Amino acid sequence: MEISGERNLASSQTQCYDDYNKYKSNQEARKMANKENKNVKELNWAVLGTGVIANEMAQALQKMGKSLYAVGNRTHQKAVEFAAKYGISKVYDCIDDMFEDENTDIIYITSPHNTHYAFMKKALEHGKHLFVEKSITLNSRELNEVIDLANEKQLILAEAMTIWHMPVYKKLWELVRSNELGKVQMITMNFGSFKEYDMNNRFFNMNLAGGALLDIGVYALSIVRSFMAETPDEILSQWRTSPTGSDEQATILLKNSQGQMATVALSMHSKQPKRAMISCEKGYIEIMEYPRAQKATIMDAETGEKTEIECGSTADALYYEMMDMEAAVKTKDVSAMQLTYTKDVMDIMTKLRKDWGMKYPNENWD
Repeated sequence: MEISGERNLASSQTQCYDDYNKYKSNQEARKMANKENKNVKELNWAVLGTGVIANEMAQALQKMGKSLYAVGNRTHQKAVEFAAKYGISKVYDCIDDMFEDENTDIIYITSPHNTHYAFMKKALEHGKHLFVEKSITLNSRELNEVIDLANEKQLILAEAMTIWHMPVYKKLWELVRSNELGKVQMITMNFGSFKEYDMNNRFFNMNLAGGALLDIGVYALSIVRSFMAETPDEILSQWRTSPTGSDEQATILLKNSQGQMATVALSMHSKQPKRAMISCEKGYIEIMEYPRAQKATIMDAETGEKTEIECGSTADALYYEMMDMEAAVKTKDVSAMQLTYTKDVMDIMTKLRKDWGMKYPNENWD
């Protein structure tokens, strides 16, 4: 941990453990245990998709001392090239083969989010644990259905939301729960991209479920929900469409029954900092580059002093995710996967799009 400033917070709040080292230590212990017990089964991961996230996922597995078991992609040649790059022995000829493979334990779905629901249903029906890139589904109806199916099949289902797993957030949630800064009063979130103004790309294309809310808003709303004591029940917004009808930018106001409030500003073609500010009674927490944050600044309102905490590493975001997912599958302790928060965020996003009347082609949200 690195701390700047004079303020000396209580050790339970300032001695920010480095989860990377913790995970590495656990990994080495696991390897030793496996050598001693040949009956211990390593979990086999398959990835659906070969884009940026799939590449980061393959590299994260290598950090865990493992390799991907298999890969599948709608364009078969891309899967072949991906397998060659990462030394993957199995490439599926078609996506359904992945779901039917009895040797696959966990599937990481990294395809566009309008494809998730159909893939998830097939995978769960075939007994696969699922780790699914954000946004996990298009709407609450889809998410509730796959949650029910996962529960019926006694399988782990989780959204690959980096915020749930970054060590700095685990420390900040601990700080907020300690009440040292007092009650969370207001949260301010900004996220503005500057995407190429091409209506055919996935960021604006309605056929690919484009738009700010599902692509970047999910991060902002996940922060909001995780620092609020309960989910918001008052939600107001304004939005502006792109030429395709997708949400190009939006401002959102949220409030829960405890009076905690949040404002969220999103834009796909207007740059903003990725900045989160959690205002409490006795100070505030500021987090920059919050989707994969590794540090935060805490300001004491009484003294004006600032303390910086740093935990983990931005570069290891997917490593933390996948270690938590493996632990959930092995132990059945799903607390780190934060599926309740995922559901609350999806409920908010579904309500917003219904308010806007922004329905994707062939989407069923009722």
